[in-house]
Amino acid sequence: MSIPVSGRGRIAAVILPFLLAASPSFSQGDVTITHYFTGELGKKSFDEQVEKFEAATGYSVKDSPIGHEDFKAGILVRAAGQSLPDVFSYWAGARVQFVVDSGSLHPIDEMWNEKGLDDVVAKSVADSATMYNGNRYLVPLNYHYSGMFYNTKVMADAGVTEFPTTWDGLLALCEKLKGMGVTPIALGSMNRWPAQFWFDYLLLNTAGPEYRASLMNGSASYDDPEVARAMEMWASLVDAGYFVPNANADNWTDASDRVARGEAAMTLMGTWITGYWNGLGLMAGDDYDFFPFPAIDDGLPVSVVGPVDGLVISSNVQNPEGAEEFLAFMVSDPGVQAGWTKGQGALSANMMVDPSEYNSVMQKANATVAAAGHFAFNYDLATPPPVAEVGLSMFAEFMDDPSRSGEILAAAAVAAAEAFTQ
Repeated sequence: MSIPVSGRGRIAAVILPFLLAASPSFSQGDVTITHYFTGELGKKSFDEQVEKFEAATGYSVKDSPIGHEDFKAGILVRAAGQSLPDVFSYWAGARVQFVVDSGSLHPIDEMWNEKGLDDVVAKSVADSATMYNGNRYLVPLNYHYSGMFYNTKVMADAGVTEFPTTWDGLLALCEKLKGMGVTPIALGSMNRWPAQFWFDYLLLNTAGPEYRASLMNGSASYDDPEVARAMEMWASLVDAGYFVPNANADNWTDASDRVARGEAAMTLMGTWITGYWNGLGLMAGDDYDFFPFPAIDDGLPVSVVGPVDGLVISSNVQNPEGAEEFLAFMVSDPGVQAGWTKGQGALSANMMVDPSEYNSVMQKANATVAAAGHFAFNYDLATPPPVAEVGLSMFAEFMDDPSRSGEILAAAAVAAAEAFTQ
């Protein structure tokens, strides 16, 4: 397996905490787990649900949370070294496929059937997120939706009462905000991934889901005219001054803070932003809201983009019974799911969770996803990890200098073709 990690210092920083957690001591009732739900991504809420599992089952969970960015490379290091914990969190899609193909995961078909999870998990989520090479490997813990989240006061002060449903409408809104001295869009692409949602929606809403799938699996190329058009539309927004300058200097919470403070009007981000803003004391509907990314070309299905966070079991699992019990409990218990999704700013994969458990903004997000014609995993979960590295770096380079878009795409086409062979 090829593990893309750059720099000796980064290798040490990533591997050390994973090696320290790789061989924990455990008793018969212990279940070891590593996850990326740290800090603003829901650690407190996750811990609360784990405590419920321990109280209900008698198992003890040995938890080793790792920061989101370090997790991406570090879990692959542990997979290559066959030192995975019993359970780890992972993003459904190409990343799970990657570790399934490496022989690092334990199938859960028997547990899925015994626990009746077909009656718990929405079929659309189960079909897209749980099956790999003909077997089930992942239990979906929650999913997110990416939309245009905005500061309601900024929009009200600008006299905005209707939100755009078309590309021309989005341009008009940006121009109106800019004319009032408000930067329309914040983007914090320091860690690269927040930029991907712009690429996803622009490509899906111009070239369509089938072409996008072809690009994700390597049968289309980054120097195709379809990709060039999407990048040109993105560049037109940057060139018009609609983005906060120097996006690569901010991370996603920096961009979220800019919107919360009214320095920018909106940001294209996943629903986890609601969990972050709620933690800062902002109120759904009063302080923030969202509108869906607008349509561009006629005749294409309405697409929504987001990740599915899941739990998987490693092939070197030491406590398979406890691990399977943990996965089933975390998705099956409606109270656990409601508590977890509220704390994380997510939507539940459990059909039994009452929508009234969500705040007004999340209810609207839930309805938006339900009404969409196509749910797409965001870019770095839709293409293999080595290729995702190419694309994420491409987005960061683009945000540094959109005028180099053609050159950047040509280089990405070559690098992606090579990455697909890894």
